[in-house]
Amino acid sequence: MEKQNYNKPLQKSITVHDLPADERPREKLRRQGADKLSNPELLAIILRSGTKGESVLTTAQRLMAKFSSLEKIAESSFDDFLEFKGLGPAKSAQLQACFEISKRINKSTNAGQMNKLNNDPVTNPDYAVKLIREKISNYSKEHFIVLSFDTRSRLIGTDNISIGNLTASIVHPRETYEAAIRRHAARIIIAHNHPSGDAEPSDEDVRITKRLSEAGKVMGIELIDHIIVTETNYFSFKEKNMV
Repeated sequence: MEKQNYNKPLQKSITVHDLPADERPREKLRRQGADKLSNPELLAIILRSGTKGESVLTTAQRLMAKFSSLEKIAESSFDDFLEFKGLGPAKSAQLQACFEISKRINKSTNAGQMNKLNNDPVTNPDYAVKLIREKISNYSKEHFIVLSFDTRSRLIGTDNISIGNLTASIVHPRETYEAAIRRHAARIIIAHNHPSGDAEPSDEDVRITKRLSEAGKVMGIELIDHIIVTETNYFSFKEKNMV
């Protein structure tokens, strides 16, 4: 299978000026609203102009084809953009600034949600998943997270213990309960994500949960749940009566 070269313009790609006036990205946004635009059309508005021999819409189409999703574009670095033909320093900066604003808005929104959750007992995994996802910045890497709670099941701390491949030395009672002991927690929820996108626990996940639950009983810190999350799904050991 021939490898796609995303640094070459797409063949027979339509240009902005080939489109009817009311279908051009800016005019379409003005008439129909931003939510009616495709991802390449939104990117084309951010980039503003194309390059010699190529329209901005074609550049945006190639950008989406290379990175495959807006999430992956948002995670890309300034240097990643510079390697893409048609994105010089100015356009690379525009993209980074746009996605950084989006990230800050999300953080601000999540912070408001977190403040509410901090004052409420965490009584079901849905609440806990919101707390866990706040700590995960990149789902392509494994994160091991410990949520600490007081005797009334109110959140008193969230600690990202590790980012990367989980090992037996990292998922060890000592590392797992260290933050909980420091925070004087009465109970904890442990969590990690599966980069594969499959939230079902592995045999090793089951063994780890049992080991940490037993360790918690010895230390007097209850393990409430072990939650495995993906970008779109989660698995709760508590919901399945496995903890």
